[in-house]
Amino acid sequence: MIPKTPIFAQRIRKIPRHFSWLDHRLVHDRHIEQCSHPAAALYLFLVTVSDASGLSYYGDDSIMNRLSMDFTVLEKARDNLIHIGLVAWKKPIYQILPLDTSVKESMPRSTDTDAPMTLKDIFKRIGGHHD
Repeated sequence: MIPKTPIFAQRIRKIPRHFSWLDHRLVHDRHIEQCSHPAAALYLFLVTVSDASGLSYYGDDSIMNRLSMDFTVLEKARDNLIHIGLVAWKKPIYQILPLDTSVKESMPRSTDTDAPMTLKDIFKRIGGHHD
């Protein structure tokens, strides 16, 4: 096992008094793998600026300015996060959603068993072929 020693012992981070954090399940449950780079940047921004209830009131212009995005990129990033269930949005409010389920748990299920469907099963169901 590799020993873990801080590179800068005087700069070990501490939990701040204000509320801001990232849930390790973002990586562990593979949510991050479904995010485009702009969506990941938007998620990081929203998690950082949201309150303890996960709410943020930052408007499109502010977000685009701070993340150097145009409206099309922001809209696609937002849609990506909404589609994978990381955020909800109803103008002008964003809500960071809890990471209650993993990607594996949200996969389509076979009707015969409760096991996740494979891509081969999905292609069979829709009439496509996959080798």
